[in-house]
Amino acid sequence: MFERVDLPEEVYIREVAPRDGLQAEPRVVPVPERIRLVDQLTAAGVSRIEVTSFVSPQWLPQMADAEAVMAGIERKPGVNYAVLVPNPKGAERALRTAPDELTVFVSASETHNYKNVHCSISESLGGFHRICAMAREAGVPVTAVIVTAFGCPYEGRVPVNAVLDLAVRLESMGIADITLGDTVGVANPLQVAEMVRSFQLNAPMVRLSLHFHDNRGTALANLLAGVLAGCTRYETALGGIGGSPFSPGAGGNLATEDAVYCLQEMGIKTGIDLERLLGVTRFLEEIIGHPVPSRVYQAGGRMVPVGIEGTLNE
Repeated sequence: MFERVDLPEEVYIREVAPRDGLQAEPRVVPVPERIRLVDQLTAAGVSRIEVTSFVSPQWLPQMADAEAVMAGIERKPGVNYAVLVPNPKGAERALRTAPDELTVFVSASETHNYKNVHCSISESLGGFHRICAMAREAGVPVTAVIVTAFGCPYEGRVPVNAVLDLAVRLESMGIADITLGDTVGVANPLQVAEMVRSFQLNAPMVRLSLHFHDNRGTALANLLAGVLAGCTRYETALGGIGGSPFSPGAGGNLATEDAVYCLQEMGIKTGIDLERLLGVTRFLEEIIGHPVPSRVYQAGGRMVPVGIEGTLNE
């Protein structure tokens, strides 16, 4: 007989499509449409949203006018509006817009960090000290993403100890909320479960989140492996869009709709209204100008049983 496993009552999702998703789009989405996207996500019950990034428009024109986006969104009490910052200069710009959270990022591999931000891991961490000091003065928490945590397009598999060491160094700065990113979609469920357990045993002070890309079709399986191992915090992107322009082979993110559908069908709460979320996906398709890969969106949401006169093929 199949033995029922213990599942968490709730899983917490941070929506990254307005930043991670749109930054990979060839078309620059105008500010009013980016604002509407964030506001519609809020209305669908998404309680944590990564709104934009304060990176130079020279490198990412898709994220230009970040100040205007932050100024235009309608902030709802209880919703966390975060922004990504690459360096102290970006943090200075971001803090003027009163975000609820600053997010910094660093690669688990030296080669990727050089390709991504043109400096070493140690140099990135040096900048984080300054960002944390600025954020403390402003009363804004700092979170971090360790990208290429499960594998690097240049160096291959990344040792778990290297990821743990980096997380401990971040935690020593006061950054306890840490996300591990499977940047090029190479993780597998066993690897994910082992990573979660390694953090539980060796870095229990870290509040761990996971972020999966779906290059090889394993993102949802990896989320479920993380849930079963005890991780209840994830980053996903509406429609399954996204990817890094600085990471060869990086594909779309795990679709928020797919994660919400699967979790809710298993009896796990997310706080997100799936039907309203699918309406936001329709808007997303309109503003990016092409179909999105979300399986649940393509299937039309939840399956509604037909009457005795009907068939599922009608």
